[in-house]
Amino acid sequence: MALTFPFAAIVGQEDMILAIQVVAVDPAIGGVLVLGDRGTGKSTAVRALADLLPPIKVVEGCPYGCDPTPGQAKCPQCALLGKTKLKAITRAVNVVDLPLGATEDRVVGALDLEKALSQGIKEFAPGLLAKAHRGFLYIDEVNLLEDHLVDLLIDVAASGENLVEREGLSIRHPARFVLVGSGNPEEGELRPQLLDRFGLSVDVKTPQDLALRVEVVRRRDAFERDPVGYKAQWEAANAGLRDAIVKARKLVTHIEASDALLELSAKLCMQLGTDGLRAELTLLRATRAYAALKGAKKVLPEHLRAMAPLVLRHRLRRNPLDDTGSDVRVQRCLDDVLRA
Repeated sequence: MALTFPFAAIVGQEDMILAIQVVAVDPAIGGVLVLGDRGTGKSTAVRALADLLPPIKVVEGCPYGCDPTPGQAKCPQCALLGKTKLKAITRAVNVVDLPLGATEDRVVGALDLEKALSQGIKEFAPGLLAKAHRGFLYIDEVNLLEDHLVDLLIDVAASGENLVEREGLSIRHPARFVLVGSGNPEEGELRPQLLDRFGLSVDVKTPQDLALRVEVVRRRDAFERDPVGYKAQWEAANAGLRDAIVKARKLVTHIEASDALLELSAKLCMQLGTDGLRAELTLLRATRAYAALKGAKKVLPEHLRAMAPLVLRHRLRRNPLDDTGSDVRVQRCLDDVLRA
């Protein structure tokens, strides 16, 4: 298995690094969409996400990685075994790639043809959604994903379950994952239904600072020359980030957001004209997770200022009379709301 570039060694693209860390603290935020120029480290950062994730407990032998904790959603196999004590093991969180050319069978699962032909057994072969359960599903060039797969992902993301009915099989299994996408907006736009499923959105651009560009090239070259050695050099820094994520996960459940801050969030979303209430809910979760990363005991206006662009930039309606960028519009509204 190819080694990933160490997350701690990534320089520049602060918004992208922050968004990934915040989602690692609270996956309920709903994932990250990273859009921008080619060759700016989007895929590198997402695939390095595994460095930040503490291991999880799963049911031994379960192809879906079910949580052995009583009361958690189980696949049919674990639900039957649940009458006895399920044996738990610890493994790393999966970060699963969904290739653009993947078939629907590969994504949702299908009849295991090998067993059906060789043994005459009708058995379900789980797909990528099963592997991504309780983990992260990464789609590079997500704006080029075929429409039927987009529809499928929207349904599963909304329900948290994957239902497969084909070839005489009827299988329903839990499929809760964090969706992470990257792409170049010049190559096409995302459908609004899928865009709305991403909690945070980040715009990345080619760095224009000479020293930063040189440092990026230097680090990448060092990694490609000796991936194992370079990864080892950054293991302590990665462990520090991982420990910070674990600490923030414990802290986030105790962090309160005051009614005054909730009112600021609602005013901001109303002034920007966002649809529905998902923006406010995501903003609450994101500011709380960011506060936990900072070691704060409550959500402060400064946390709202930091998270609002990431939460809201992709939820704004287009205004033909206003050609300013989404970040500028969010910052302008933030200044008005926080000053009031």
